[in-house]
Amino acid sequence: RKALMSTGVIIVPIVIVVGVVAAAAALALRARGAIGGSGLKRRFGPEYERTVARHNGDAKAAEQELGARVQEHGSLQEKPLEPAAREQYQARWAAAQERFVDSPREAMSDVDRLLGEVAGARGFPDVQEYEKQFDALSVHHADHVHGYRRVHRVVTTRENGTPESQAGTEEMREAMLEARDLFDDLMNDDNRNGSGH
Repeated sequence: RKALMSTGVIIVPIVIVVGVVAAAAALALRARGAIGGSGLKRRFGPEYERTVARHNGDAKAAEQELGARVQEHGSLQEKPLEPAAREQYQARWAAAQERFVDSPREAMSDVDRLLGEVAGARGFPDVQEYEKQFDALSVHHADHVHGYRRVHRVVTTRENGTPESQAGTEEMREAMLEARDLFDDLMNDDNRNGSGH
């Protein structure tokens, strides 16, 4: 009887320890899921598929890239805009839209500059580091960041004089419409930390 009691005394703590370890492992897997596989798909939406395509279909490489973006920029806190700055940015967007009718390429340059400045004002990396800024925006505004990429590509390929600089007016109009969604997102202070997930 004594032997049974001492065995019971030993078994109970072991069962408790095993339960705690199992619970910790389950929590770790759940947390990892937030930055792995399906969690990344949910968080990045269409940007996930574009990243996989850029990696020639290699989902593992794409997930490593996206996971690194989340790790580097996930804790970024978006700053609210001052009312005067918000009005100025909205006026500049309206002017760029009007300019698009007569000078679409110049309007694209205006929009590219404006998005970079607004993102910087919201606390994202400086516009001088476009790739870093884009990565951070993709973590927090994944649903709308592609418009910024399209606008920036039109502007930079034109500046570099590459064959891709021959974007047609319709293509530029579509890019600008997509970019408008990101602009609206950045204007909205309620979107702190991740409208894109």
